[in-house]
Amino acid sequence: MGYQPDGAALLEVVVRAAREAGAVIRAAAPRARSIDWQSKGPTDFVSEVDLAAEACILAVARRDLPGATILAEESAATTPAERVSRGLALVIDPLDGTTNFLHGYPEYAVSIAALIDGEPVAAVVYDVPGDELFTASAGAGAFCNGAPIRVSTIADPQRALIGTGFPFKDAKDIAPYQAQMSRVMAQVSGVRRPGAASIDLASVAAGRFDAFWENMLSPWDFAAGMLLVREAGGVVTDLGGGLLRPVASSGVLAGNPRLHGWLMGVVRG
Repeated sequence: MGYQPDGAALLEVVVRAAREAGAVIRAAAPRARSIDWQSKGPTDFVSEVDLAAEACILAVARRDLPGATILAEESAATTPAERVSRGLALVIDPLDGTTNFLHGYPEYAVSIAALIDGEPVAAVVYDVPGDELFTASAGAGAFCNGAPIRVSTIADPQRALIGTGFPFKDAKDIAPYQAQMSRVMAQVSGVRRPGAASIDLASVAAGRFDAFWENMLSPWDFAAGMLLVREAGGVVTDLGGGLLRPVASSGVLAGNPRLHGWLMGVVRG
């Protein structure tokens, strides 16, 4: 396979790409409400800013990691999933939280993970409006703006704050989710749905959320965040507790070690 950069070298590249994409997004934010939207689905949108941010990331990747497979949200249809499982790959969400961005709601991010043989080894989630840079590399811990972060130590669900994501692409998914939400809400101190899964997972890593679940996410939604959670001492799996690999869509459940299993039981009913 030839030379592959290690996690630290890959982290430098993905951080550089995320910062450059973040600058594109930040420059466009003042005119967000006048930007033209294109529909990918009835409630799923893309804008010129998504495309410009992705182009910026791809330029960095092709220059600094020319052999890497690219799985990026706005061009994902051109990348077979099996290619992402072999060798070096970058999994990219250039603007996670597009709907938030277009409404001026300050919860959106750039998310990039570097994978080797399907496993994340370097990750960045850049919360653009908050100017918080969450980073991790395999075996080296997780950080926010350079300071170490850890998952929470809360063990009592009644004291827990839980993050989630609503189903929005298919109406048939709403009723099962409502049943899950009812069970969770009855046992915790609060549930939040900010609308950007990468930031939700970063919030678990930083101990702001004690746990998080969403019934279906694309790889670019969780690839970076799952490494953040793991490196911050947390647990992240599919909804059944199985191995999570960011090469295909999946349900995602993350939390501190004390609450992950509890939330899995509640969500599964």
